[in-house]
Amino acid sequence: MSREFFKGILALLFALISFLPSAHAWDSRPQERVGERSVSRAETEEVRFADLPSPARETIVQIENGGPFRFRKDGSVFGNYDGHLPRRPRGYYREYTAQYASRKGRGAKRIIAGRGGEYYYTSDHYDSFQRVLIDEDARKIH
Repeated sequence: MSREFFKGILALLFALISFLPSAHAWDSRPQERVGERSVSRAETEEVRFADLPSPARETIVQIENGGPFRFRKDGSVFGNYDGHLPRRPRGYYREYTAQYASRKGRGAKRIIAGRGGEYYYTSDHYDSFQRVLIDEDARKIH
């Protein structure tokens, strides 16, 4: 085979490789650019169950016990449209109000429960989240 044939094959391979997704494209977590560093929005801070505000702890206990819940919308699907939490199929996450009733409605505080037993707390209506760390002793309190 001629040298020109191999050059053509090599050029074709390089062209095909340039269209392959980068390593970041294989990561299903949403990415944000911060300076030159790529940061996953699914990375969250953590908070211990005992350090949550009382209404948030009570909400988790209610979830673990299957209710009753304070608000009609408690238990509705949380879409995670902004990608702050790890990406999961629609319906995986449910949202619950994590504060007492007020004249202003449900307020901003929520507990997000995943089907895998994980919980997230937001005090600012989904702008930021903390993963709730629940040890076995905390689960026995219910």
